Amino acid sequence: MSLKSIVNFIKYDKNLLFGIILLSISLLLIVISFISDYNPSTYFIFSKDSPPSLSHVMGTTSLGQDVFLTLTKALSNSLLIGILSALISRIIAVFIGCFGGYRGGKTDWIISVITESFIVVPRLPLLILIAFSFKQQLDPLTMGLILAILDWGWPSKRYRSQILSLKEREFTQTSKFSGMGDVEIIFKEHTPFLIPYIIVDIISGIIWAIGMETTLSILGLFNLEIPTIGTTLYWANYYNAMYRGIWWWWGFPVIVMIVTIFGLYLLSVSLQNYLDPTTRIQRIKVL
Repeated sequence: MSLKSIVNFIKYDKNLLFGIILLSISLLLIVISFISDYNPSTYFIFSKDSPPSLSHVMGTTSLGQDVFLTLTKALSNSLLIGILSALISRIIAVFIGCFGGYRGGKTDWIISVITESFIVVPRLPLLILIAFSFKQQLDPLTMGLILAILDWGWPSKRYRSQILSLKEREFTQTSKFSGMGDVEIIFKEHTPFLIPYIIVDIISGIIWAIGMETTLSILGLFNLEIPTIGTTLYWANYYNAMYRGIWWWWGFPVIVMIVTIFGLYLLSVSLQNYLDPTTRIQRIKVL
């Protein structure tokens, strides 16, 4: 895909353009978090409960923290959890779904039973139990891994259905006759067909993981010393920011989370439209 076609596609799909703009805002906040030497674990270094001003663009908290600088660190950690969860879970899903679908027979049956077992388990109650038991040991890496283990089931079934179709194609039979092994066929011949769908699936996984982390953190079931969108909202609720009129403490984190998730959603929708054969024909006529 050339640069010109990418630009034309962005002009054609307004969802993609709007999604890129929203995600650029989130990316800017993440960049600021890396270049800033602000430590969100320090308290009472600024005046408390100050509204937004030129010196503190998003105000300060009852803990004497700068909301804007804290929020940049929080967004970075929340996205880190989401990306780790989505990547690890999709790697597991690709391996299990593709292998089971290609091999078929008892292998596919056993893998399908295991997959269905993970799918029917209610994830939120299980996450609450795990987080309650290991709250102080949780960090972005651990949380991302836990979420990944609970989120590979449905993607695995989707990849399996694609492999069931691909393995009946003529090029698969040609690969077999050429002496290629099962694993080699799956990853060299079949997986490239799944890459566009995996990319869309990863974006959906990031959104889900951010939502789960935020939910657990608001309930106080994540390490509250680590800034995330959820823990920021937890502390705002803990100090009754909504009732005391300190709207900037909880309002800006909610806005940033909405901007990030909505941007990811629009990007996912645009990629799905790009992959849809019917919309592709319409796009070719327009471009």
